[in-house]
Parts: sequence; structure tokens; C-alpha cells
Amino acid sequence: MDKNSEYIESPRAVNEALHACVPISKIYIGNYINLKHNKGISEIVRIAQSQNIKVEKVDKSVLDQLSVRGAHQGCLALAKPFEYAKIDNVLETTKDKVKSLIVILDHIEDAGNLGAIARSALAFGASALIIPNDRAASVTSTTYKTSAGAVFKLPIVKVSNINAVIETLKKNEYWIASASEHGSENIWDTNLKGKITMIFGNEHNGVSKLVLENSDFIVKLPINNIESLNVAQAATACMYEFVRQNNE
Repeated sequence: MDKNSEYIESPRAVNEALHACVPISKIYIGNYINLKHNKGISEIVRIAQSQNIKVEKVDKSVLDQLSVRGAHQGCLALAKPFEYAKIDNVLETTKDKVKSLIVILDHIEDAGNLGAIARSALAFGASALIIPNDRAASVTSTTYKTSAGAVFKLPIVKVSNINAVIETLKKNEYWIASASEHGSENIWDTNLKGKITMIFGNEHNGVSKLVLENSDFIVKLPINNIESLNVAQAATACMYEFVRQNNE
């Protein structure tokens, strides 16, 4: 199995994946399942056949071996690897643009947050979303669902070194704005017109020190009554401000 593939376990999860249009290469069901008496799995088989997805009946021992969580309940689906974009292709498509938003996630760990941010990024017209190769959430079946399909329409790039890609973006006329609750500039007062890269940090540790040092400015959201927002909420508010300023 490709390292970027994943097994989706349980009839409910597989059914949700099919309805979320997660690209699936094969579905495994236990040969001990009586489809006449199992409406959930029989519905999965029906949908799979309508989408030309191969369904294979296997012994329970095979399902047990493939299962990571031990929760297959007689049904597993193998999701296809997600196809990531290339940063060079993104820069080629944006080189003549007067305004462009690129979002970098500095080691976001939760796949749900990744999906939610991707959905907002697409809604606000971002040119791309960049994530690191290691120690960070990748596009999974959870991301497909929380993004409401946005990951199919928004270029998502994986890079080995965030700071190196920051330097590349600077050379391509992007200003770098990192979001931090300790930021020195109120985002409403920051000039976000033109080509901007917004960086949002890890759920627990925020944007890393070196990334902050390589940023052109560090912005914060003015909030009241609570200490901070979830990273997906904060990212949505920041991206909206980019759109607001560039549409004035």
C-alpha cells in the first residue's frame, strides 16, 4: 500500500467516505456477511458498483490483518493516495496576478482542522495551501469530509522545508504574514493588499520561532472575552480580511 493511502474502517465510515466522494480504489467486505440481512453493507456494495469501485469478498482473517484500529465490522475501503500539487506550478499560475493569497500551515496536526482551513481558503479564493511533509496532518478521509470537497479544487502542496518555501515565495513578490496571539500588529490595521502568504501555526505551539523570524510581519486578531480561537476559526477570519482589503 502506498504510504499516502489509508484504510477506512467500518460500514458507517466507508458509507460516509463514499458520499463525501473520497477516491476509493477497492472495498473489502467479509465473506461471512449476509448482504440480505445487512442493509448497511449491501448499500455500500450498491454505491460502489454504481461508481465502478471494485468490491472484494475476503475472509475475516484478511480484514483483521488489514485493519489498523480493529474496528472494521466486516467492511474496509482502501482510499487512493491524494495527488498533491507542485509549488513551481502554483507560482507559474500566479506570476502575473496582482493579488494572490497563499496559505501555509506550520505543522497543523488535526486532519479536521486542515480540511476546515482548506474549505475557507477555497471560499476566499486562495491560490494554494502549503503543508509540511512530516509531523503534520495530511489529506485523509477526515479532510475530505471537513473540507466539503474543497481539497479537490484547491491546490495543496507538500514541502520538506517551510522556511525554504518562504524564501521562494519572497522571491516571487509575496509578503509573509504569520498569525500569532503575540503579534505586534492588529490584522485590521495591516496592509494585506497584493500578494500575501498567511501562515497559521500548530494547535498547541503556534507558529515556530524560525518561521516568525522569517516573516515580514506578525499579525494578531483582536478578540474579547476568550484567550484564543481554534486555528481554523482564526484562519478564516484572517483570510476574510485579505479578501476585504483586496476588494476595496
